[in-house]
Amino acid sequence: MLWKDTYELGVPQIDAQHKELFRRVEAFLQVLRSKDTWEDKLPKINETLEFMKGYVVEHFRDEEEYQKKINYPEYEAHKQIHSNMVGYVLEVSKQFEESNNDENLMQQFGGKLLAWLINHVAAEDQRIADYATKEGGNGNGR
Repeated sequence: MLWKDTYELGVPQIDAQHKELFRRVEAFLQVLRSKDTWEDKLPKINETLEFMKGYVVEHFRDEEEYQKKINYPEYEAHKQIHSNMVGYVLEVSKQFEESNNDENLMQQFGGKLLAWLINHVAAEDQRIADYATKEGGNGNGR
């Protein structure tokens, strides 16, 4: 299991979304590494791409709402990181279709997705939690 409890921010909705993202990325990597033929892997890979395109946007939106609620000072910078990631997912998706389902592209995507997820959730998002705790600011005295 890739998820670690130390990644929790203490915001139930966001933690649940992070866990789901980890679960999906982990399943995606297992498909990529499995012994099945590439043709057999494709449905699952396309499903993951579709999921990521929708879910990542939704999750980032919720996370940004939370940042605004607690007046997180690095909101703009964090939002930019999110935009870049959404752009990357959409770009890979497009390349994948245009390349006629290039396997190497997906292997790279899997690795990058995992590295990004761990780095982002464990480092960037943790700073939001630290700020919220420091400010005593569960969304202004909830």
